[in-house]
Amino acid sequence: MMQIDYYFSTLSPFTYLAGLRLEEIAAKHGARISYRPMDVMALFARTGGTPVGERHPSRQAYRLQELARLSKKTGLPINVKPAFFPTNAAPSSYAVIAADQAQREGKADEGDLGALAHGLLRSCWYEEKDIAQDEVIGDCLEAAGFDRGLTLSGLLVGAENYARNTEQAVEAGVFGSPFYICEDGAAFWGQDRLEFLDAHLAGEL
Repeated sequence: MMQIDYYFSTLSPFTYLAGLRLEEIAAKHGARISYRPMDVMALFARTGGTPVGERHPSRQAYRLQELARLSKKTGLPINVKPAFFPTNAAPSSYAVIAADQAQREGKADEGDLGALAHGLLRSCWYEEKDIAQDEVIGDCLEAAGFDRGLTLSGLLVGAENYARNTEQAVEAGVFGSPFYICEDGAAFWGQDRLEFLDAHLAGEL
């Protein structure tokens, strides 16, 4: 079974606009997804990226147009200037990590990690919610079939693995979100490259 290391930020609009296509592609090819939320701001600082607010105005303006176009193309509604962006991505990332561990330990068999990650992203980019707030994170956990108490019980494991994921992302050559790396070394950056990932898993690329 092919493993896909999925590096992403819970604050990335382009990750939101990927929807659940990664999960659909993985299911189609019998691949396994390893969810690895990371600190994209720390990643930018170490890999030559620039935070949105520090980019040239022309780049910022183009980004907004691109998000609006992608929203129409994917059918995923978006507010290109959400009320709570940027916010602290760490708490929501910790929740994904804690949910993943709970599932690995057999404590959350009914949980859906893809739905959790997408729910958090949708909360930020469409529902105008602050994903740094425990109540918002708890609602997303519950909706995806996890114990909302993971917002508290998962803090330690979340913090440790969030930092580790970021380090591993740098080592693996990741420089943005979403980023997909197959265990054979094939790497794909951006939701607009999911078609290529699909073709790669099919042996066509």
